[in-house]
Amino acid sequence: MIEISLGKLVLLALIALIVLGPEKLPGAARTAGALLRRVRSGWDNVRAEVERELEIEQIKRTAREAAARAEAAQNELKDGVLQVHEPLSRAAAEIAALAKPAPAVVETTSPDEEPAAAEPSEGRQSELPLGEPQSLSKPARNSPHGDA
Repeated sequence: MIEISLGKLVLLALIALIVLGPEKLPGAARTAGALLRRVRSGWDNVRAEVERELEIEQIKRTAREAAARAEAAQNELKDGVLQVHEPLSRAAAEIAALAKPAPAVVETTSPDEEPAAAEPSEGRQSELPLGEPQSLSKPARNSPHGDA
């Protein structure tokens, strides 16, 4: 702002005393002080508003950068999942293909059971994840102690 030295301030006070006189000088000083306070308060408000706007812009910039990093991480994670999913789905298809003929090759039937009884177990086989063999999922019904 305007730089006023002590000498210039004393000179202004003497000029004001001569021009205004001793009666009006205290009122003029109060008016000048109030005017300076208003100007200073207005300047502080403008400065605070500019600082708030700068902070808001910085926060927005930080939020945009964080969103971009999060999106990049999400895309990277999605690519990683796709890279893992592809071989797993191929392996699951291969296991499913290998598991379908397995019940027809390894079939344990007793003379009491009818051939139609094997069909529901084949349907159950297709419901098991990754083609788990039926012999591991259920114990055999024919046991040496179960005849009694």
